[in-house]
Amino acid sequence: MDLEKQPQQPVAPAGPAPAGIRASDADRDRIADILREAVAEGRLTAEEHAERVDLVYRAKTVGELEPLVRDLPPAGGAAPQPVPSYGYGPEGPVGPAENLVAVFSGSTRKGRWRVGGRTNAFALFGSVEIDLTEALFGQRLTVINATSIFGSVEVKVPENISLRGSGTGVFGNFEVDTLESADPEAPVVVVNGYSVFGSVEAKPKRGKLIANLHRQVRKHLGH
Repeated sequence: MDLEKQPQQPVAPAGPAPAGIRASDADRDRIADILREAVAEGRLTAEEHAERVDLVYRAKTVGELEPLVRDLPPAGGAAPQPVPSYGYGPEGPVGPAENLVAVFSGSTRKGRWRVGGRTNAFALFGSVEIDLTEALFGQRLTVINATSIFGSVEVKVPENISLRGSGTGVFGNFEVDTLESADPEAPVVVVNGYSVFGSVEAKPKRGKLIANLHRQVRKHLGH
């Protein structure tokens, strides 16, 4: 047999990961990023976003994740929109979600700190406090996923940003004081989650305005 005359068989391209394969943290973060962009662009409501994000972090396989974004464009697929820097600090690199955990203890995030695009807060017989009144916003949308079980999660924001949320209290309290800033380009904080025999609260802190911080940062930088 003349091997040189035998046609070569085409190599089949590698297909997508099987739907039954176990989902990794990177898979979940990829889907969460698509959902975060969708709510920022108005493709999803805050309630729809909360429902899908909850399913993302419950998903065990890749097949459970893909239907959650089947009706949405991929991350970065839509025409890019100019996003103002707000002057609150230089744009930071995109990274994983920040996790604040309090189990029979307390966890606090406050003062001058950079807010990432996503923060997960979990309190079990403990308390988590997230104070955004002096924080540096490098992106317009900030999503906080809060879970409280026999504990409390408290979020404080400046009075002149937009604050939205969606959640459930089971023998507990879930309360978000909705705000709509007069500035359409002001930062938006979305608080989602649930409480069981506990509380999740998000509200503005009286007298705290993000414009004041803007002036402080400019003075500190010598502008």
